[in-house]
Amino acid sequence: MRQQVLFLYLANSALDAEVIGWSAYDGTGRTRPTTGDGDEPPYATGVDALLDGWRLIQASQLLPPYPGHEYDTSFLKHEFLFEKLHEDEGSGAARPPRGAGRVDAP
Repeated sequence: MRQQVLFLYLANSALDAEVIGWSAYDGTGRTRPTTGDGDEPPYATGVDALLDGWRLIQASQLLPPYPGHEYDTSFLKHEFLFEKLHEDEGSGAARPPRGAGRVDAP
C-alpha cells in the first residue's frame, strides 16, 4: 500500500468551510506536488475531499485564543489531514509525475 496525504487549511473549524491553504504529498510517485504550484485549491471544502474518497484522519484542535490575543496572526489553525491509500503495483520504482501538483485517484 502507498499513501497520498492532503492537508487542507479551512477558514474555520467546520469541515464544509472554504479551503484557504493546502499541501499535498504523494507517496505513490504518480505526482510531484510542490508548495505554491497552483492558485486553486484541490477542493473547495473539506467535505468535497471526503466526497472524492479522501479519508479524514485528523481535525484541528479547537483552542480558544488567550485573552487579549484574539486578533493576533499566527499559523493557520484549522488544519484537516486526509489520506488515500493505493495498492502498490509491485514495481517499487517511482512513476513519472502526471500533473503539476494535483493529487488524483488512479
